[in-house]
Amino acid sequence: MMEPENGHRAHGFSSAFFLDSDEIIMELDLKGSETVMDAGCGDGHNAIKILEDYNHEGIVYAVDVYDASIEDMETYKRDNNVENLINIEADITEGIPGVDGESVDVILMVNVFHGFKASRKLDEAVDELARIIKKDGKIAIMDYKAWDVPKGPPTQYRSSPDDLENLFNSHGLKKIYLNEDIGEDIPQGKSHFLIMFAKD
Repeated sequence: MMEPENGHRAHGFSSAFFLDSDEIIMELDLKGSETVMDAGCGDGHNAIKILEDYNHEGIVYAVDVYDASIEDMETYKRDNNVENLINIEADITEGIPGVDGESVDVILMVNVFHGFKASRKLDEAVDELARIIKKDGKIAIMDYKAWDVPKGPPTQYRSSPDDLENLFNSHGLKKIYLNEDIGEDIPQGKSHFLIMFAKD
């Protein structure tokens, strides 16, 4: 298994190798004092980037179902004496313990959402995101375009922005932003899209 520069282990192939964290995080328009969640944090490189460069006065949750990811984030927290990082091992579709309803300003989910389609737990995932996001907060989903290309998840587990909009609408969430020109350069164009939702 390859490790990213921060040395953290990840269950899958780290997006640190092919996605620009700054490009992604700048889309969130953080002010520096929000409560932000990296949901499905993997090796934690996005959560760490948010902590170190964008959200000095806020709180960052790093959530992942994979215990090694959370162990490594706890090591980072301890070694760097970081007080505003909260690491939680959890399956989002079964609920995130310790996170109150309507308590998170921004949820970021990069290369994670297709996993809920693969496990047939889309509704459970969106229910939990809707529970924890503030009324004026935003949920940012970045994932692979629904193209039949070699890199990324199998085509049947990919969703289009329209697919996600219909899904989130059914849970009382509305689309507030879409960028279809983001991610890695591949022969077909940009590899990803980023879509944001808020409560109606």
